[in-house]
Amino acid sequence: MPAVTVSDITVLPRVSDTPNSRTRRVKSITTAPQGFEGEGFPVRRAFAGVDLAELDPFIHLDQMGEVEYAPGEPKGTPWHPHRGFETVTYIIDGIFDHKDSNGGGGTISNGDTQWMTAGGGILHIETPPEHLVMSGGLFHGFQLWVNLPAAKKWSPPAYQDVRANDVALLSSADGGSLIRIIAGELDGHVGPGTTQTPITLIHATVAPGAELRLPWRKDYNALVYTMSGHGFAGEEARPIQMGQLTVFGDGDSIVIRAANQQETRSPNLELFILGGQPIKEPVAWMGPFVMNTKAEVLQAFEDFQKGLLGSIPAIYKEDAKRPLNRTDKLGGDVKAADILDVHNAPTDLQEN
Repeated sequence: MPAVTVSDITVLPRVSDTPNSRTRRVKSITTAPQGFEGEGFPVRRAFAGVDLAELDPFIHLDQMGEVEYAPGEPKGTPWHPHRGFETVTYIIDGIFDHKDSNGGGGTISNGDTQWMTAGGGILHIETPPEHLVMSGGLFHGFQLWVNLPAAKKWSPPAYQDVRANDVALLSSADGGSLIRIIAGELDGHVGPGTTQTPITLIHATVAPGAELRLPWRKDYNALVYTMSGHGFAGEEARPIQMGQLTVFGDGDSIVIRAANQQETRSPNLELFILGGQPIKEPVAWMGPFVMNTKAEVLQAFEDFQKGLLGSIPAIYKEDAKRPLNRTDKLGGDVKAADILDVHNAPTDLQEN
């Protein structure tokens, strides 16, 4: 699990100790079910079984892999639409290509992040590069969906690369944890990602037996997903392990401790930590569209059918021959059902 590492953690700025803070208590711990996405890469649905109100402003989080592909096995997604939110793809191991109808895209690898604002509508595709398909190899990453408030749901689509060497690196107060700030702010340190919705996004590596105490904004929710390893959440030391999401209650700090003994294949406790300012607006979600009302979701499907969410750039027409794509505007005989399960998103309308 390379992502971003450092040879000497002691040279990094340290997060302030928070001895007088009010530590957040654990509200719930859920285990992510496993499934497959797109053309068949394995995922864990990190938010499954958690009320959207607890997740706000986040909608969806998948842990993709960790999987060792044989030659010819690496998989991706076909061209598909989005509207009303942002997708954040963080790659820990492996390589991924992104292309979209707005001209954004590129290749990300170990520790890089692609941030796509779908806004009023966009088409995109995510695939492993051809050389990785030929050679096979390790793949591991995350995709997060960040909701947009109603005032920004119709904003123009946008794209940004967040490179591994640009993330803000910190050490925990005890020196036992490496903290990577991908976006947002922590203890006065700011990550490189530009967010439409106020959030903080962190990847932390906690050494065996170390304790991670993070100051956390009171107006943000607090979610910690365990991507590998074993540990304990909160002052109450609730056991956590790979594939589990911890939802914290109110307070101004988060506490996680790594177990003294870890597995050989996962020598540290690896955490995906996120929080944001709740939007507190109605959510209507179905497939690749996250809007405020059922009528807006149905309008998104209609606009997609009419080709109003964008066209596949001419240089990618070969990609468009893959499933889902019948014309240059993804119109024609494409059915709504064809795009509902690209990210295993709900096939029935979810309203909250």
